Amino acid sequence: MSARDFSSTDERLNEFKHFPVAWEPSEKGKTEANLTQFMQQYGIKDLNHLLQKSAEDLEWFYEAVLKALQIQWHQPYQQVVDLSKGSQWPRWFVGGKTNLVDNCLEKHIENGKGDHLALIWEGEPGDVCRRTYAELSREVTGLAAGLKKLGIKKGDRIGIFLPMLPQTPVALFACAKIGAIVIPIFSGYAADAVAKRLEDCGAKLLITADGYYRRGRTVNMKAVADQAVQAVPSVKHQVVVKRAGQDVDWVKGRDIWYDDLFDVNETAETASMASDEPFMIIYTSGTTGRPKGTVHTHVGFPIKNGIDMYFSFDVKETDRIFWLTDIGWMMGPWLFLGTTMHGAAMVLYEGTPDYPHPERMWQLIEDHQVSILGIAPTVIRALMNHGDEWTARYPLSSLRLLGSTGEPWTAKSWQWFLEKVGRGRCPIINYSGGTEVSGGILGCYPTLPLKPCCFHGPLPGIVADVVDEQGQSVVGSVGELVVRKPFVGMTQSFWQDDERYVDTYWSKWPDVWAHSDWAAVDEEGFWYILGRADDTIKVAGKRVGPSEIESAVSEHPAVSAAAAIGVPDEVKGEVPVLFVILRSGHEPSEALQRELVEQVTSRLGKALKPNRICFVDDLPRTRNAKIQRRLIRSKYLGQSLGDTSALENPQSLEQIKPLE
Repeated sequence: MSARDFSSTDERLNEFKHFPVAWEPSEKGKTEANLTQFMQQYGIKDLNHLLQKSAEDLEWFYEAVLKALQIQWHQPYQQVVDLSKGSQWPRWFVGGKTNLVDNCLEKHIENGKGDHLALIWEGEPGDVCRRTYAELSREVTGLAAGLKKLGIKKGDRIGIFLPMLPQTPVALFACAKIGAIVIPIFSGYAADAVAKRLEDCGAKLLITADGYYRRGRTVNMKAVADQAVQAVPSVKHQVVVKRAGQDVDWVKGRDIWYDDLFDVNETAETASMASDEPFMIIYTSGTTGRPKGTVHTHVGFPIKNGIDMYFSFDVKETDRIFWLTDIGWMMGPWLFLGTTMHGAAMVLYEGTPDYPHPERMWQLIEDHQVSILGIAPTVIRALMNHGDEWTARYPLSSLRLLGSTGEPWTAKSWQWFLEKVGRGRCPIINYSGGTEVSGGILGCYPTLPLKPCCFHGPLPGIVADVVDEQGQSVVGSVGELVVRKPFVGMTQSFWQDDERYVDTYWSKWPDVWAHSDWAAVDEEGFWYILGRADDTIKVAGKRVGPSEIESAVSEHPAVSAAAAIGVPDEVKGEVPVLFVILRSGHEPSEALQRELVEQVTSRLGKALKPNRICFVDDLPRTRNAKIQRRLIRSKYLGQSLGDTSALENPQSLEQIKPLE
């Protein structure tokens, strides 16, 4: 990984360096922030001092954090961390016993806050329901008792294949309450993808729904679940939430209506779980091989959620937090656990953000007085295309903080989010980590100035770095993002596949977690994520992230969205090919193709000139708006597509014509 390899990426880094500060915190905001109050309480002089102390004095840091998060123990721990088996296998809070249900639900009721709002849900047709902490706890206990009647016990694996319904967090908490292990599954998966995950972990039960609403139509979810369950003999029962009210096939003895199983008059004891006992196996979306099931514990995942929400997102019990996500993605469980750990209210939405009209999301924020909004940059780019007038119709005065994760920003979309949604007063908390991390490696803080697309740096408890090919730290140039010490929330391993876990994260440099993101730290201390290492296009020895090319072409006024891939070339090794969606009022033409090629060339240099511009009406995306470049490349090159079940819009692949 030479400096020459990154010449194009360094050009983009130089562009970031020259961006002026775009947002400044108010004195009131700084004073009232959780971060400021925590540092004042413990005599911490600044953020760098906190990050250093959180890495070096684990006893102090975690004692202070557990106190701030009001973590309850059934049995106290004797040791913060045991590293006797090496950095790959830390054991956190050794000897301690607890249950995340106590730390997310019951402690608030015990503190006299059972009547505080815990959940607001809105369906696509406009139906709304709300739950207090006491109501949510009763539903969790009722479902947990029903699951025990079906023979579910501690350690059993239970799949949750649900859209964002009120019952979805109830199902997660009910499983955790009795010590069962949750398997969150993306609600848009096809049967084969669902079956692979259930089979891999030997699931005993699946919780699903008869159907749900999506862009005005009813999706028959149970038909997908039925097909998946038939292929997995270990699944003995299927619990079905009645959402859409449609006719479904029914297998007597296997299928049970959620309402028939659920009984608020029943009780179930909360299982006492050792700190390192798992509560969840959540699968990553790998491109090859069987899915990778990351294993998370009753202590690791929720405490990591709590830390990040406390310091970076400044969550308080008065907040209402809406993150556009799904239970099958890490941010779904993150939202459920992190929000409730702080006694705040989660806001869930069944549908898409622009249906039946482009103002749906802004209307939802206004109706439910959302204070923290989280969204992927690709969704913002799509909403931008509808025009500014839709956001202008609503004051959005309840918002105090914006969040983003999933992909790198373009400067234009970041600025639009800041100005048109946040009205210039709400910071954008950029957040990057992953399923295997339980949250973030890098984040922003609402007490510090912001430059477009930036991160302020690591989250407390994370010792992050950017390194060259030899594993040496670099500043002012592009390298690979790593973590130098184990941290609370890192996956224990992949389910029944330790060798693959070690090979994936720990094999590049000794005792260093390699995260496979290109990143950089500038001389002012701002951090940037520049794309996935495994997405990188290498043109004549120069590495470039697809997001850099996409960002360059998206600055053209005709471009709505774009995806860049690398295709084989005899001379250069690879050359970029761009797939472009045009804005309304612009038509494909050879002249426009030439303009777009020149747009990229002028920004990134002649060496990275696109080989071809392909105009399309849509790009293949997952429901959380990640563009699937792998599928675009496979279709373009005439290769096997593999699993396409995560796609929100599989018909988009039809427009990608194979290379002749």
